[in-house]
Amino acid sequence: MLLELAREDEQAVSADIEETISALQKNLNAIEKTHVLSGRDDPNSAFLEIHAGAGGLEAQDWAEMLLRMYLRWAEKEGFKTRIIDILADEAAGIKSATIEVEGQWAFGYLKGETGVHRLVRISPFDSNSRRHTSFASVMVTPEVDMSVDVKIDEKDLRIDTYRSSGHGGQHVNKTDSAVRITHIPTGIVVQCQNERSQHKNKAFAMKLLASKLYELEEARQKERLDEFAKEKKEIAWGSQIRSYVLQPYQMVKDHRTNLEAGNVDAVLDGEISDFMDAFLAMNAMEGKEAR
Repeated sequence: MLLELAREDEQAVSADIEETISALQKNLNAIEKTHVLSGRDDPNSAFLEIHAGAGGLEAQDWAEMLLRMYLRWAEKEGFKTRIIDILADEAAGIKSATIEVEGQWAFGYLKGETGVHRLVRISPFDSNSRRHTSFASVMVTPEVDMSVDVKIDEKDLRIDTYRSSGHGGQHVNKTDSAVRITHIPTGIVVQCQNERSQHKNKAFAMKLLASKLYELEEARQKERLDEFAKEKKEIAWGSQIRSYVLQPYQMVKDHRTNLEAGNVDAVLDGEISDFMDAFLAMNAMEGKEAR
């Protein structure tokens, strides 16, 4: 019967087949993602931190490009974002930033972005138009429910307040409402300056601290504390997970999965899901082989 229909209206049948295949492909992708996003914290929202490497304005500009890339990715994928803390430079770029990415599976997708990201381009800050290599590090941790038993003793905290900073303008907060919290036993430092009140900034900073302490406790429970510390040390200039090359050719390459993309502009505009999917698929395969 399908053959007879095809003879009568080949285009209509062809379109119907393509639609069916597309629907099946979507279902298959959904099943695959359910399999690869099987980590305990994968369904959670996430905190993503970006830190510029050595190199002054060039590295700071690269850090701000990465911030925009992740914000654009989150927007396209339907995640809500909030800039919790940002340390901008008056000349150009940012020295660091922390954002909250809110939504189901945010941590699962973003966890593979932890590491060093390398940019190669003709520097707009070099009067001689020389090619420069810049680095920025990304760290992703899961957001945890504050009802989870994460013990934070007030005696272990040093809380400092300071004036918020930013790109300037009439909306810059003029009061010392920004909050920095140091967890003395671990040396973990978190800060928040996005909210107007000191109380709200402290609440968000405590939320971020709980996330970091939870991640650390998870590492201890899994007897991976040494590996976790080693992994953090290896987030150093020269151990990049991904390179973004703008000159002399254009290419983005992930050094773990070997996935490459030629449209660098699209990647920097947030088209990074293919890299995330490749990393998740690689992890799933390694998990199978380990079993």
